[in-house]
Amino acid sequence: MGAEHRAKGVDVQLGPVAGPLGRSPEGGRNWEGFSPDPYLTGIMFADTIKGIQSQNVMACAKHYIANEQEHFRQISESSNYGKITDPVSSNLDDVTMHELYLWPFAEGVRAGVASVMCSYNQVNNSHACQNSYILNYLLKQELGFQGFVMSDWAATYSGVQAALSGLDMTMPGDIAFGDGASYFGANLTIAILNGTLPQWRLDDMAMRIIASWYYVGRDSVDTDINFSSWTGDTFGNRNFAGQTSHQVINEHVDARQEHGKLIRQIASASTVLLKNDHNTLPLGGKEKLTAVFGEDAGPCPLGANGYGDRGADCGSLGIGWGSGTADFASFITPDTALAYEASQRGGAYESVLQNGARGQMATLARKAALVNGVCIVFANADSGEGYINVDNNYGDRNNLTLWQGADAVIETVSGNCNKTILVIHSPGPVELGTYKNNRNITAILWAGMPGEQSGNAIADVLYGRVNPGGRLPFTMGNTRADYGTDILYSANQAVPQIQFEEGVFIDYRAFDRANITPVYEFGYGLSYTNFTYSNLVITNVGAGNYTSTTGHTPMASTYGSYNQSTEAHLFPKNLTLVKNYIYPYLSSTDMSKASRSSNYGHLSLPASARNASSQPLLPASGAPGGNAELWDVLYEIRCTIINNGNLTGEEVPQLYVGLGGKYDPVRVLRGFERLSIQPGQSTTFTSHLTRKDLSSWDTVKQDWVRKNNVSQKVWIGRSSRLIELEGVLP
Repeated sequence: MGAEHRAKGVDVQLGPVAGPLGRSPEGGRNWEGFSPDPYLTGIMFADTIKGIQSQNVMACAKHYIANEQEHFRQISESSNYGKITDPVSSNLDDVTMHELYLWPFAEGVRAGVASVMCSYNQVNNSHACQNSYILNYLLKQELGFQGFVMSDWAATYSGVQAALSGLDMTMPGDIAFGDGASYFGANLTIAILNGTLPQWRLDDMAMRIIASWYYVGRDSVDTDINFSSWTGDTFGNRNFAGQTSHQVINEHVDARQEHGKLIRQIASASTVLLKNDHNTLPLGGKEKLTAVFGEDAGPCPLGANGYGDRGADCGSLGIGWGSGTADFASFITPDTALAYEASQRGGAYESVLQNGARGQMATLARKAALVNGVCIVFANADSGEGYINVDNNYGDRNNLTLWQGADAVIETVSGNCNKTILVIHSPGPVELGTYKNNRNITAILWAGMPGEQSGNAIADVLYGRVNPGGRLPFTMGNTRADYGTDILYSANQAVPQIQFEEGVFIDYRAFDRANITPVYEFGYGLSYTNFTYSNLVITNVGAGNYTSTTGHTPMASTYGSYNQSTEAHLFPKNLTLVKNYIYPYLSSTDMSKASRSSNYGHLSLPASARNASSQPLLPASGAPGGNAELWDVLYEIRCTIINNGNLTGEEVPQLYVGLGGKYDPVRVLRGFERLSIQPGQSTTFTSHLTRKDLSSWDTVKQDWVRKNNVSQKVWIGRSSRLIELEGVLP
């Protein structure tokens, strides 16, 4: 993801995604997360959703929306770095919302995502989980989302207001973890009984949840739980928090199958070759001495799973930290894999894995240089979720520098070895300008956060078993100032405010607008072979005109009836209560007492909040994802790509478009494909431009429109800066 941007935007409940342009690890606005490009993020997002839900599992799109930093996302966490009274507010305009942050969610909804998780932050000074504009107007009406909205954990700030604003499920149920109180639960029952929440809204909440359950086929596919995510013990309480029913809770089922092989393939395919002077790579395998340096090459002394939620940068980096992490079944370090490679090939191998041992490193580096060996330095930078502090980095990285004192290691090794290879593990950009220009550093690879097969994957690339085809999903600049925006590290008021003044100009768009030369641009990546581009063909397929959506919705529906007596909703006398469960039952027929709130009866809502009448359809609405005609193909773009080298390689041609407006980015990504091409052979790259690809958001019409009387250019290139072909749309 692009440094100093705000495109964390979306991820999927089940972890990071790898794609044709490289890895997109989870993270935040401080240069981590999914790609800053909404098109790329949307494609990867949609494909991941389809894959997850094809296995009868609901995908959860999160975090909705403009959740672009960890600092100040929660009041409780902010006590570490600044007192606040409410979470941070992300303040952005309508165009930026649609053309940047909402775009990937539209693709996710179009892909049929079952649920969406609203975020901790506020959007334009309204909590994301009770913001009617983003939940009802944008998500459910404009994008036609049919699933349910769930809160992030403890991101619910009200009951009736949140429900009327579009929140369907509060998670994990209580207001503060383990307090037993809830804005929903019994209070939702009370809200229905006293009329503050209409029945149609409760029915809608339930229908959305159950519909999603049916949608992914859970009614016909069911699997008993065979593990606990809370403990590795074989025996324990079936409900870990409730402490009930002591039984077998972990059957220790090995479900890995061939997953290790797949992880290795993804990790190697996602590795990006940034520099390769004098054809340093691939290694020939006959090096007399392979010397490896850096803590990032070796194991964590406490073990691969030695820190809860991976809350430390210890040893080699395989994944960032936070509540969405998991334990490694195994973790193959680069040191282990490369030592094996050298031994199999009959060469000598030595490594120094303590970054403070620079005297020993200098000696080993000189030794490798004297025998025409190779020096490989591993370095990293880490990030994660804001509740964990690693070396005073509260989720968001404090800067773009390398961690573990790696800069001194690189300087020591490269100063003594004229064939130094640098391998970077990180969630996003780091400062590499000095190393790009260092003549003794002859190759640089960015390996992202590669997972458990880290060592094997990098060995596959270094020794040429895999020809690198990954491309940067962000830009690497010289300094953090190049990116044009930054994290808010210090509270600027009691309710921190972030003004998204850069609009849609993040990452490569910002570099292009400011005419700043990056170190390595978005989409960049080298190969062990070389390619040429030719024969650009642009075809207008004649899709016809666009029709904005008109008409009205049906009235809100209710299903069945309910007993309006409070007595009918008291706790059943024979019910055994489970600790920490949230129940819908009342503790008293006096609803004021049952609510456990001193504010009972003082709720003030606008008259329209409970309006069940028919509503006008929005111009950009229609099928899930928006007006279906937005995805009509207007143009087909083709070109020929030839592999001129001696090795099979994978090229990633990228299609960029100029929208033509005075205030639009120079170019925006609108297509790419990863193509495997045999030596001396050619293939055709084909991409399609949809109406939405060529449209801009009109704030007056509240719809997507193509600009009149402007020339729209297209470019095909190997990155956002390495353009091979260009043309004008007819």
